[in-house]
Amino acid sequence: MSDSLSKPISKLVQQLADKLLAKKLIISTAESCTGGWISQSLTALSGSSAWFDSGFVTYSNEAKQRLLSVPPALFSIDGPGAVSEETVLAMTAGAIQGSRANLAVAVSGVAGPDGGTKEKPVGTVWIAWQWEDKSLARCFHFSGDRESVRRATVLAALEGCLLLID
Repeated sequence: MSDSLSKPISKLVQQLADKLLAKKLIISTAESCTGGWISQSLTALSGSSAWFDSGFVTYSNEAKQRLLSVPPALFSIDGPGAVSEETVLAMTAGAIQGSRANLAVAVSGVAGPDGGTKEKPVGTVWIAWQWEDKSLARCFHFSGDRESVRRATVLAALEGCLLLID
């Protein structure tokens, strides 16, 4: 990745780190479609151990259930599925419960180029954030290739963290 692509992410990470330290918060991530990119971005900053606890890369539905206690019913035929508000909210709750963090971000989506459906086309990503009694989930529709969708997801996840703790 070129420096021009990594600068916005590193700038957001620095802003987030400053706020996490000021508020004495610890963050954990629960990632599916980004495959650990958010955690990697956070831990690329020296000193991140002061405010980063853990990252759960739960790509499969089984891993989401086993590691984050996401209810199996969400993945049933009648359930909303992995790419849904309910699932990412359960992922943030599981990330907080399974770590020493008090802030969590979770992502699940269809990065492509395959896997999209009419209801959830490629680029559909749900992101959730949880801190104290505040939880928020939002659906995004990103465009571009797989890397573009994943990168946009990382940026949106970091921006959302900043907004939540402001």
